[in-house]
Amino acid sequence: MSILVPALLAGILVLATHVPLGAEVLRRGIIFIDLAIAQVAGLGVIAADTMGWEQSGWMVQAAAVSAALIAATILNWTDKRWPEVQEALIGICFILAATAGILVLAGNPHGGEHLKELLVGQVLWVTIDSLLPITIVSAAILALWYLLRDQVRGLGFYVLFAFAVTASMQLVGVYLVFASLIIPALATRKIGTRGIRLASAYGVGLVGYLSGLILSTRLDMPAGAVIVWCLAAVAILFAWLIQPTLTKRSA
Repeated sequence: MSILVPALLAGILVLATHVPLGAEVLRRGIIFIDLAIAQVAGLGVIAADTMGWEQSGWMVQAAAVSAALIAATILNWTDKRWPEVQEALIGICFILAATAGILVLAGNPHGGEHLKELLVGQVLWVTIDSLLPITIVSAAILALWYLLRDQVRGLGFYVLFAFAVTASMQLVGVYLVFASLIIPALATRKIGTRGIRLASAYGVGLVGYLSGLILSTRLDMPAGAVIVWCLAAVAILFAWLIQPTLTKRSA
């Protein structure tokens, strides 16, 4: 329990911001923005680590946030300039950041391990103390989103998204950040009532995280990867179970 409880709390913090943001990303059709900004934030972490900065220090956090904000600003500009190819440009941003990370770590004997941690994360090694700053950031993001949602457009959305992704990526890794953003939103997208849709998405995410954490500890497998698969399985099951109800309502 000393391992599972902090890990589950980390998952709840990630879901808290990513579920509502995921619904907005799905609505806008910019699915891979999460991967791109998370990868750029990860590149900031890699660059800071290469310069010898302490991994848990504020300078590393500043490097990650700065990189994510630069990417968010550029993507906001491209969205205005070339909206018809925005998804393709987001994909290019992701692949450039990913390969840049590989190039920076090419001479590092532990480069492969660093990349694995960046992508899959180390959610089982999260501590309660490390969650406090993430909790504050998440609370601020949620407050801004729910109080100023109609005003958070354009660059404001991208900046808010950059902070959310940067905080989450360092907790659970790039893959799980993307899964947390898209899978619950995708599973619940056909539910008409916004409140029920949001609650259902949180439920899908919570069950996916809990079952993934339990399975990963039982099977001694990487938690991040197992949680991604459990999120997908729970989402498929949920969508299948509610399909008859949705069919009756549409009829």
